Amino acid sequence: MAAGLISSTAVAGPEGKCKACHTFDQGGKHKTGPNLFGIVGKKAGSTDFKKYGKSLKHADWVWDEENLKAWVCDSKEAIRELTGDDHAKTKMGKQKKCGDDAEAVVAFLKTLK
Repeated sequence: MAAGLISSTAVAGPEGKCKACHTFDQGGKHKTGPNLFGIVGKKAGSTDFKKYGKSLKHADWVWDEENLKAWVCDSKEAIRELTGDDHAKTKMGKQKKCGDDAEAVVAFLKTLK
């Protein structure tokens, strides 16, 4: 990030854009998207959230740092790469949190344990 510029993540907090659809507290309810408490290290699509799309319901990967960074940068591309299916889809829109912003989001998610 260039000197003197403040990222949108720094202003809103890493969870800023995520909180519209997700909660972060242990035992928290799901919103439009699943609660994200403890998500790092968890198998994708494995919470009791009922609204996962087909590609996430059948996921075979874990939400590690690299997968999460790819996801928050461009979930539409990440779902295809992570599944190996060029036609895979996700209900989550592109968040466009890439680079330093993705790092900040993942760092925040890692604290939720």
